[in-house]
Amino acid sequence: MSGLPDGVASGALATPASAFAGVIPADAARIALRPRLRGLYAVTPESLRGADLLAATAAAIAGGATVVQYRAKHDDADQRRADAHALAALCRRAGALFFVNDAPELAIAVGADGVHLGRDDGPIAELRAAHPGLLIGASCYDEPERARAAAEAGADYLAFGAVFTSSTKPAAVRAPLALFEQARALGLPLAAIGGIALDNAPRVIAAGADMLAVVSDLFAAPDIRARAAEFAALWK
Repeated sequence: MSGLPDGVASGALATPASAFAGVIPADAARIALRPRLRGLYAVTPESLRGADLLAATAAAIAGGATVVQYRAKHDDADQRRADAHALAALCRRAGALFFVNDAPELAIAVGADGVHLGRDDGPIAELRAAHPGLLIGASCYDEPERARAAAEAGADYLAFGAVFTSSTKPAAVRAPLALFEQARALGLPLAAIGGIALDNAPRVIAAGADMLAVVSDLFAAPDIRARAAEFAALWK
């Protein structure tokens, strides 16, 4: 398994009591959330804001999405903060984990469960040291070495992709499904992203992904709740 350590306990979803030995309470609370990093990971589209964003996300959660990521690259900082606050409150009420993409300060300000970091979003180790209770997801693209470094720095889940051609990021590098079997040795939940749709999702789960991060095939569906339920059923 090139680029990944041998002899590391497998089984990303198990959280044995020994995992909490010698850790501070904030670390323990965060580690205890890791088993919930499983299922449909709804990533909000750039096209939705305000009430439309909230309604679409509520439908996704009602259908079975267990994790939500707010992704917004637009320049309206007030709108981003308002939307993030509203989504954080929605996810708390509904029992879904809530992540903010690329913006640790915003995630912390709105009380998000976590933040998802890409290659240009700052060192994981520094954020982990400053905020031990914050869940951190890390984009690892198609790079086993990046995944290992992220795990060692304190990431809580590792994301690989694009696993298929993505309409959201058409130029994204392709990540082979074999990476999931390799990365299982790191002992963290694994997310897949990029071009995932209902027809190819079973292949990705079979390859070892714990979460499927979905944008277009979920939020562009005529019935978001029904589509989310179809995805959620893949884990039953």
